[in-house]
Amino acid sequence: MADAPGPNLDRIELLAPLDPAARMTLVRQCRWRRFQPDEMILDYQGDTHDICFIVEGRVRVVNHSMSGREISFDDIPEGGFLGEMSAIDGGPRSASVVALTDTLVAFLSARPFLDLITGHPALALALMRRLTSMNRRSTERIMDLSTLGANNRVHAELLRLARPNLGKDNIAEINPAPIHADIAARVSTTRETVARALSDLSRDKLVERRNQSLVVINFKRLQRMVEDVRGE
Repeated sequence: MADAPGPNLDRIELLAPLDPAARMTLVRQCRWRRFQPDEMILDYQGDTHDICFIVEGRVRVVNHSMSGREISFDDIPEGGFLGEMSAIDGGPRSASVVALTDTLVAFLSARPFLDLITGHPALALALMRRLTSMNRRSTERIMDLSTLGANNRVHAELLRLARPNLGKDNIAEINPAPIHADIAARVSTTRETVARALSDLSRDKLVERRNQSLVVINFKRLQRMVEDVRGE
């Protein structure tokens, strides 16, 4: 009987430019840990500086207001990574990270991570592109929170979630369908507001539920609605 495969980093998108031997070297440098749903992986203002590779599962990046309301920034699926800012500048964690599912994380200390990216220009470029994208998204969300009404913020968030799966037929599927509370946490509103906004979009034949998915039936029309209120 063949031996069961050991842990690997083959699905981590950032590490794709590395050859198998280099990835195996990283495997030996990592600390590996499994987390249960809702278990804290990284804590806001924590002083650890590891980068975290999401080998299995899915995690959420969150923060909390003074009143305790959760603010959700992003969901990171299997193959993603996080914690690079603290690894780069040595500062405290800027948000908390919580497991959404059974999750396997590989923790790589800051020093070998910095050696890795400085020794591989393709990785350094990929990391710069990632940080640039994060900055652009943050700027867009700040503008939305400052200038858009709650319903329009819901529309904008649906566009962000749907865009990666946009097809040539102008239809985009969000799978699994986002929970109302999750959208509310992302756009600083209430679950009731999200429910009303989605109901209105469904009535106007812009979105519909299909099994476990939320389908944006006319992506361009929804995009125009958001662009109109943004003044684009």
